[in-house]
Amino acid sequence: MAVRVLVADDNAQMREVLRLILEREGYEVDEAPNGEVALQRFREKPADIVVTDILMPEKDGIQTIMELWRDYPHVKVIAISGSGGPETETHLQYARLFGAMKTFPKPVSRSELISAIEELLAAPAQ
Repeated sequence: MAVRVLVADDNAQMREVLRLILEREGYEVDEAPNGEVALQRFREKPADIVVTDILMPEKDGIQTIMELWRDYPHVKVIAISGSGGPETETHLQYARLFGAMKTFPKPVSRSELISAIEELLAAPAQ
C-alpha cells in the first residue's frame, strides 16, 4: 500500500514540483490549493503525511495544522514557508508550536523533504 502525502500550497507550480518529487519516490500524492480544500480532502481520504505552506488564502497553514491536530492528533505534518525575510522563520516557529513536526523555508530541497518524510514515517505515533 502506497504512502499518501497531501500537499497544500496556493502556488500551483510549487504543488507541481512537490508532487513530481514525491511521485518519483513512490508516494501517492493529493494536492490542495489552500487549507480549506486540504482539510476537506484529508477528511475524505486521510494522508499519512501532510505538507502545507503557511501563507495561503481561504485558510492558512497555521489554521490548517491546528484543525488537523484537533481532529486527527496523530497526523504528521511538515510546514514550508517562503514569505521571505525574518517573517519566514517566525511563521515556521508558529507552525512548530501548533503541531508541525518538521519545518523548512522555501525552496525545500528534494533530499531534505524526502529525509523528513522518511523520518516521520519511521517515528512511532504520538
